[in-house]
Amino acid sequence: MVGETDRATGVEVNPVAGHIGAEITGVDLADDLDEAVIAAIRTALLRWKVVFFREQRLDHAGHVALARRFGRPIVWPRRGSASPPDVPEIETTADRLELSGRYGMDRAEWLHRRNDSLLHPWHSDWSNHIDPPAATILRAETVPPYGGDTTWANLAAAYAGLSAPVRDFVDGLRAEHRLGVGYQPRPGHDAYVEHLLGHQMATAHPLVRVIPETGERVLFVNGFYVEEIIGLSRPESRAVLEMLLEQAVRPEYTVRFRWEPGSVAFWDNRTTVHMAPRDTAHLDFPRIMHRVLIAGDVPTGVDGKQSEPLTVGDPELR
Repeated sequence: MVGETDRATGVEVNPVAGHIGAEITGVDLADDLDEAVIAAIRTALLRWKVVFFREQRLDHAGHVALARRFGRPIVWPRRGSASPPDVPEIETTADRLELSGRYGMDRAEWLHRRNDSLLHPWHSDWSNHIDPPAATILRAETVPPYGGDTTWANLAAAYAGLSAPVRDFVDGLRAEHRLGVGYQPRPGHDAYVEHLLGHQMATAHPLVRVIPETGERVLFVNGFYVEEIIGLSRPESRAVLEMLLEQAVRPEYTVRFRWEPGSVAFWDNRTTVHMAPRDTAHLDFPRIMHRVLIAGDVPTGVDGKQSEPLTVGDPELR
């Protein structure tokens, strides 16, 4: 049998890739789920890092209620204009609405200036914070008829796949996470750079994080937020970070999900990086998604030491 079914709950977990990702059936997420079902989902999430549900009927209230069964939903300090005004835990990501017009740039310029490499879009959410979110629950309302897939990579498998000497080397390192990494400033006045300088939040995190529930070591890299490895020169940092990011997103450590209306993805933000779709900018189709972040704790490294803040900035920067 490929999948595993919990006879007591009817929850069936079907892996969809070798290292990451499983589709869960036999669950209506809008129901008042009992503790056994919640425990089965939590176990699958820890094992497979991201789990998928199809044909769900969650509304905003049900989405937040579901997140509360797994932790504390984060109230967004700032959201796009498409987000529901009366549900502060939900951010609606309607691609063109979210990005157009921010800091005096249209969507195309904003994306161009933020992405300086092929690895840059791979990220976990809010890792510039001292306590990045533990998990994300994202549901699809409207999706294009083709394109718009999301991809995740397993950071525990990536770490385990390193050679022993490289694992020993990275175990003791820390990296600087901050917003604006790789951003190419505009000539003259740049409102985004001004915003960064006035409100920046940055954290020194272990390059290898230990997950409390499992004891797994994960490669805590992030193309969007990692500035440099502390103690290395900038050329050394660039070379090591590029090598580690390439390791993290090797195809065998990834899973790609095709969205449908009513689909839900629930992922561990501590043990994965993900990449939003890169193939829809030229398509005239809406893609409307809703997400809730679940609060996390301060990461701990192999040496038992926790992350440390480098700046005390504005939580609006993420």
